[in-house]
Amino acid sequence: MKRYEGLFILNTAGKEEGIKDVIDKISSEITAAGGKVETVQKMDKRNFTRVADRKHNSGFYVNFIFEIAESAVNQLRQRLDLNDDVFRVLFTVASPPKEAPEPK
Repeated sequence: MKRYEGLFILNTAGKEEGIKDVIDKISSEITAAGGKVETVQKMDKRNFTRVADRKHNSGFYVNFIFEIAESAVNQLRQRLDLNDDVFRVLFTVASPPKEAPEPK
């Protein structure tokens, strides 16, 4: 299993109160694909610098750190592309967790 960081931009047009439900759905998709979610960092809603579509001029950013098999990443991306609540997704290989320094 490899450790990944996933940056998700959620489509929040008119439904900002349902963000927690969307985050739970994404977590369950990762788990269903055989992964394990380590941390979820909710950021905030940000306006896009370059607007490609007038319907989507902002989005809610969420950062997931999770472990999953390399072979399952593309399948997970395809499943998330079908979710209308996920506007964009970017997966990168995460660095190993930092170990706490030993006390002197």
